[in-house]
Amino acid sequence: MVEQKGMIITVRSGEGLNKKELEQFLRKNIKDLPQGELRIHQFGTGHSNLTYALQIGSWEAVLRRPPLGPVAPKAHDMEREFKILSALYPIFKTAPKPLVYSEDASIIGSPFFIMERRHGIVLDNEFPEGIEPTEELGRKISEKMVDTLVELHSLDYRKTALADMAKPEGFMQRQVEGWIGRYERAQTDKIEGIDQLMGWMLANIPVSQAPAIIHYDFKLNNAMFSEDFSEMTGLFDWEMTTVGDPLADLGAAMSYWIQAEDPDLLKNGLGKAPVTVLKGFYSREEFIASYGEKSGRDVSDMNFYLTFAYFKLAVIIQQIYYRYKKGQTQDPRFAHFDQFVKSLMAHALATASKK
Repeated sequence: MVEQKGMIITVRSGEGLNKKELEQFLRKNIKDLPQGELRIHQFGTGHSNLTYALQIGSWEAVLRRPPLGPVAPKAHDMEREFKILSALYPIFKTAPKPLVYSEDASIIGSPFFIMERRHGIVLDNEFPEGIEPTEELGRKISEKMVDTLVELHSLDYRKTALADMAKPEGFMQRQVEGWIGRYERAQTDKIEGIDQLMGWMLANIPVSQAPAIIHYDFKLNNAMFSEDFSEMTGLFDWEMTTVGDPLADLGAAMSYWIQAEDPDLLKNGLGKAPVTVLKGFYSREEFIASYGEKSGRDVSDMNFYLTFAYFKLAVIIQQIYYRYKKGQTQDPRFAHFDQFVKSLMAHALATASKK
């Protein structure tokens, strides 16, 4: 396995787990654990839920819990994510196997769940040492991302537990109204053009295509690849998964898919620009066209979905900044997220104006 630098870190200050209570829970709920001490490290990526690497001897697993402090209503629902993985793992092997869920907040301070740990390469803003990024490799990775999204959207949700967990009718109307509401609850500063943007979205909601299972956080650093990049060995962060308009999923994916010619603040808002800016990686236009060809879906309305996706991403960043502004988290990575929110909102407004 090739571990990315910074992927696994020492647990950050203030984000530790109750080691004794957690080990007792594991030994009670997971069979055949080896002898030895529980070791805990943290995954350094991500800005929302907290994710930890657990190890006892040769046994490994991953723990997911909500962020510290108050969270938005219905957000960071660990039980729901556990149920989603339980439904998907048998039919979509890229999803990790869930092991056990606990709603007992006395163990680590919040509900949490444990899932299998997978190994492979996760790409973010650089390739691991020893791997030369070529144009051919960029195209290969891009194609694998498209193929995985098409495969996910081809699954019959009616044959899974998601049929009882989601209401696809009226999905986009609820999404637009819901995310506007989330923004208004987390607003800290007035942003120029925001009322115009929200009005445009409400007035231009397209008729949705046939519903599908959507990941809704489909991005490169949530994907894991084999060492030769011939397959995607894992897809993570399923908390937003539901049944709805597949083009909303494609739009969300494209809001994270940064191009070399994008504005600097858009490229670097979450840190160093991702590897998708390198030569060989699909442009958003190429990604969308490939998805349309392989899925057979009409992608002519993607302008709306991209606009909404940038707005949605801005709201997610705003919710994190709101928690930072209110002192609910002291993570210094969030100090300048207000500027990233403004850039995303401006980009969404510019996207809305395109023909």
